[in-house]
Amino acid sequence: MSMIRRVLNPAWYHGHRARPPFFEGWYYKLVDPSGRHKLAIIPGIFRGHAHQDSHAFIQILDGVTSASHYASYPTTAFWAKPDAFDVRIAGSRFDLQRFELDIDQSEVKISGEIRLGPLTPWPVSLLSPGIMGWYAWIPMMECFHGVLSMDHELAGTLHYNGVEIDLTGGRGYLEKDWGRAFPRGYIWFQSNHFGQPGTSLTASIAIIPWIRRPFPGFIIGLLHDGTLYRFATYNGARISHLTIDDDLVQWTVRRRELTLEMVARRAHGGILQAPTLDGMDRRIAESMNSQVEIRLTRKGVVIFSDTGAHAGLEVAGDLDRLLALQRNRSGS
Repeated sequence: MSMIRRVLNPAWYHGHRARPPFFEGWYYKLVDPSGRHKLAIIPGIFRGHAHQDSHAFIQILDGVTSASHYASYPTTAFWAKPDAFDVRIAGSRFDLQRFELDIDQSEVKISGEIRLGPLTPWPVSLLSPGIMGWYAWIPMMECFHGVLSMDHELAGTLHYNGVEIDLTGGRGYLEKDWGRAFPRGYIWFQSNHFGQPGTSLTASIAIIPWIRRPFPGFIIGLLHDGTLYRFATYNGARISHLTIDDDLVQWTVRRRELTLEMVARRAHGGILQAPTLDGMDRRIAESMNSQVEIRLTRKGVVIFSDTGAHAGLEVAGDLDRLLALQRNRSGS
């Protein structure tokens, strides 16, 4: 599989020829129609320099109780099609149309099939192959990111530790990460539960290692009324405000005539395992109970204003360094 085909297909598994350390993981977010059941299902693989550091995994995060589970498997249990997103880990299978779970371990038992669709992927073009823009063509990037569906409907049932969860009619979101390691410091939040169905927000900013010095790179997409509003380092958007405290992440960005104001309310979360250069040995807290208030204006005229519920939120790593890099970049 050529590099060009890999870059133009962010959903595919990228690790067939990757040198260790290498990780790849897909993130299925699931919320039932009532909002009483929220789950994140994260299949993936880590390949380390040493055989004992390499394994496949499926993580489960219960967004209501904040309980998390890490089902580990030998790499021989992992299989991925070379020219499509079709991944199998032991008895579980994952693709763009559905996933099947069959996990029976001491601390977690979960099984069932969930169907997805229709999907709303981030557009892919030769000059801007996905949410990372032209940065997706840079092989030295520490971590790559793909948004495979901003919003879609769910159908099917899961049996999770003795509880039947009917997700039919609920909403889902699907993204992925791959590369060598997660960023040293970053913020990520996402919601597709606004008053108007089909509206979805994904936003992240991270410390990006670069040739001479790191910089704060950000990518934001707001899908509303069929239009994807994009704010990113690579398309000339600028951050005018960014603060973090124990309760809130307050973030304002501007691009040409557009201004997007975001306030994410932090909430208690569960612990997920994340990749470093040495293994899946980093602990990240993720909430699925956050809220994010957004306001989009053009020349001061409001285009959209609402609060997203069931928001995923991660605020992780060296945030002081991230904020310092941003202050230096903005000159403030």
